[in-house]
Amino acid sequence: MNARTSRTVIAAALLLGIAAGPAASPALAAAAAPVAGPGARHSSPVGGSEAEALRAAIGGLPSDDATAALVRVSGTGGVWRGSAGVHDLASGRAADPSGRFRVGSVTKVFTAAVVLQLAGEGRIGLDRPVRRYLPDLIPATYGQVTVRQLLNHTSGLPSVDPGNGDTLEDWYEHRFDVIDPADVVRETTAHRPDFAPGTQQHYANIGYTVAGLLIERVTGDTYASQVSRRVLEPLRLVDTYFPGTDPSIRGRHNRGYQIFGTEGELRDVTAWGVSDAWAAGDLISTTADLERFTRALFGGRVVRGPLLEEMFTLPDASVREYGTGRPAAFGAGLSVMTLGGREVWGKTGGRWGYNTVIAATRDLSRTLVYSVNSTDAKGGDMNPTALDIVVAAFGAPSDR
Repeated sequence: MNARTSRTVIAAALLLGIAAGPAASPALAAAAAPVAGPGARHSSPVGGSEAEALRAAIGGLPSDDATAALVRVSGTGGVWRGSAGVHDLASGRAADPSGRFRVGSVTKVFTAAVVLQLAGEGRIGLDRPVRRYLPDLIPATYGQVTVRQLLNHTSGLPSVDPGNGDTLEDWYEHRFDVIDPADVVRETTAHRPDFAPGTQQHYANIGYTVAGLLIERVTGDTYASQVSRRVLEPLRLVDTYFPGTDPSIRGRHNRGYQIFGTEGELRDVTAWGVSDAWAAGDLISTTADLERFTRALFGGRVVRGPLLEEMFTLPDASVREYGTGRPAAFGAGLSVMTLGGREVWGKTGGRWGYNTVIAATRDLSRTLVYSVNSTDAKGGDMNPTALDIVVAAFGAPSDR
C-alpha cells in the first residue's frame, strides 16, 4: 500500500464521528496566512523515527489547517509529550499543553461505559427493548430496538438534524441555542427507520442521545451526574466536566477557529453550545485526563468483567455499514482498525474548532491521545495534522 493510499484509508476510517453536521466551507487553500508562532515543544523517551515523525507531525503549526495540537503517546516503548501552535491567533503565544478542549464524540465512550456499568448491576438489560425503559419516548415502530443496538449503532434510528439548519452559517447563527434531547428523540422517531434493527450499522449521535435519557430514567439522576460519579470522580479526572448550557470552556484552553466562506475567513468558535450533542458529544477534557481514562478503561477499571468485551466486540459479520456496504467497525462506544500491523481501538471526536482522538492497542502497548485545533474540524476530509499524528503514532493501515 503506497503512502497516498494509506492516508486515504486512515482518513476514511477515522472520519466517523468527526463529520457529523453540515460540511464546512472548502476553503483551506484560500485561508488566511499562518501566524508565526512558537515551534513544537516535546519531551520523549520514545526514540528514533517514531519520535521524529511525531515532532514533524506537529512541527509546522500554526498552519492553515490547524492552529494548535496537544499530543500524548504512551506504552511499552516509552512516552512522548508534544504541543505546538498558539493559544490564540491574536497574541501568538504558545499553546497551553494542559489546556481543556471539547472532546466531541469521544463523549460516547463515557456514555457507553455507564450504560454497561448499569447492565452489570442488573438495572439495564442489553438485549431488552429500549421501549421497555422509555415507553413515552420510543414508539411501537421502534419497539424492537435493544439497548445493545443503541451502543453499537445498529438500531436503525435515523439521523435527524436537531433543527440548527443546513449550512455552517446556519449552525453558527444558532450556536447558542439550547436543545432538549427528548425533543430530538421525538422528532427522530417520527421518521421511518433507516433499516431493520440489527441488520446494518449507521454511525450517528441519536443512539447515544437515547442512551443518555436511558441512564437518567433508570437512575433517577442526571446523565452528567451519573458519569461524574461513576467515571470522572473515581479516576480523578479533575479537568474533565460537562458544560451543560454554558457555551464557554472554563479554565485554561486554547482558542478554536473555523474557516468560513470561500475567502477563508477564520472565526473564533471557542464559545459554542453543545446541547445538540449532549450525551453523544458534550464533554470537555484534557489530554492528560483522556490518557488516564483510556488506560483505566482498557485495563478493566471502568467497566469490569465480560461487559468490557462489549466495547471490543463487533456485530455479526453479516452486518455492514449503512450506505457503503463496508464491514461494521463499531462495538459499544469504540471502533477498530489495523494500523502498523496492530489492532487499534479508539474513538474520534469533532466539535467546531476542535478534533480529538483516544486510541490504543488492547494490551496498552501503545496509546495515543490528541487534541488538534482544526480549522475544518467537521469537514468532509480528515484534518491533515491529525492524520499525520495517527500515522506517526501507529503506522500505516492494513486490512483487518
